[in-house]
Amino acid sequence: MTTKDKRRTFLNAIEQSLANQSLVKLTLGDYRGQDAQLRNIYIRPVLIKRTPHLGFTYRYKTRDIAKNYLFDDGLLHIQKALAAEFDMAHLVTADFELTLQHNSLKKITTAATGPVTMDHDRAKNRVVATGNRPYLHALGLTDAAGNVLSSAQDKFRQIDKYIEIVGGLINDLPPRQSLRIVDMGAGKGYLTLALHDYLATKDIAADITGVEYRDDLVASINGIIKDLKLKDIRFVQGSIESYHADNINLLIALHACNTATDDAIAKGIKSGADLIVVSPCCHKQIRQEMKDGKVRNELDFLTRHGIFLERQAEMVTDGLRAMILEYFGYKTKVFEFISDAHTAKNTMIVGSKGTISEKDRAALLTKIKATKAYFGIRTHHLEQVMGI
Repeated sequence: MTTKDKRRTFLNAIEQSLANQSLVKLTLGDYRGQDAQLRNIYIRPVLIKRTPHLGFTYRYKTRDIAKNYLFDDGLLHIQKALAAEFDMAHLVTADFELTLQHNSLKKITTAATGPVTMDHDRAKNRVVATGNRPYLHALGLTDAAGNVLSSAQDKFRQIDKYIEIVGGLINDLPPRQSLRIVDMGAGKGYLTLALHDYLATKDIAADITGVEYRDDLVASINGIIKDLKLKDIRFVQGSIESYHADNINLLIALHACNTATDDAIAKGIKSGADLIVVSPCCHKQIRQEMKDGKVRNELDFLTRHGIFLERQAEMVTDGLRAMILEYFGYKTKVFEFISDAHTAKNTMIVGSKGTISEKDRAALLTKIKATKAYFGIRTHHLEQVMGI
């Protein structure tokens, strides 16, 4: 049987499992396409407004993208992916498993797995462990049995996605005896304690400090840390701007308001952090600069409307932050780290320490200045703090 025949046999098995409603899931792997970030595609049957679809989850290095297709369209996408992009596919049905890999086609008969569900909202695989996790219960996210409370589902999804991303980034760091991690504007400690627990389960040594301005939150989280006898983690009271940071490997600042995000980025750059991970909140400084500047250009038909000015200011603020990070030698990524259905604060900026030539630095400085002039911005708080 030729490779083409084996691929056709595999596609026929998918079509048959859809026809008799026995498809459980399909995984495409060993990606060899052009997108350097794409890893896998996970496919399962789902119901969308009572109509059967194939739900595709495109797994990238730092994010997931979900798309739903009607069966015929979904099959076309699968056929194209197998022909040009993926060298492995694994089909699981209620009756058998079938693997297509390079020149091999292997079938395993399995016991029935029970009725196939097409519930669009069923729970996804979790990175954050629940069950016997006292810190989650102490934070009010789970009941005594370790089940996530209905009122905490959105918060838990946010935590889970955050740990998935940050855990992957930490795995890419050079090996170290211990990581020094500072979480600035750590708030109620959800993400800080979840990261501490995750690293402990992976046997990754780390010393974690949560920086929070509000005394009551610092006292509350330190009380949980003491009660649970957690090691190598503490909360300290203070502002991001005033915190003295040295020898940081990973600096985190999620939802630090307005220019506090810039202060956190600056602390990371000055400390020489290997990784800087921020999720900005509020973009008042640049929005006011753009409002006061009132530059007339191709975009003024948008920026004269308050709601569009606000959205534009968010992108300009974070775009400039990324360029300033690059000016100091960091490689940057800006992406949505969780759907805005769960939080409006869903943009993440990641800076990974690298190097930059003087030529590239000069070109970036020219671009930063041109961008500011185009939008009527006198200064960006981050460039002011960094003295560029």
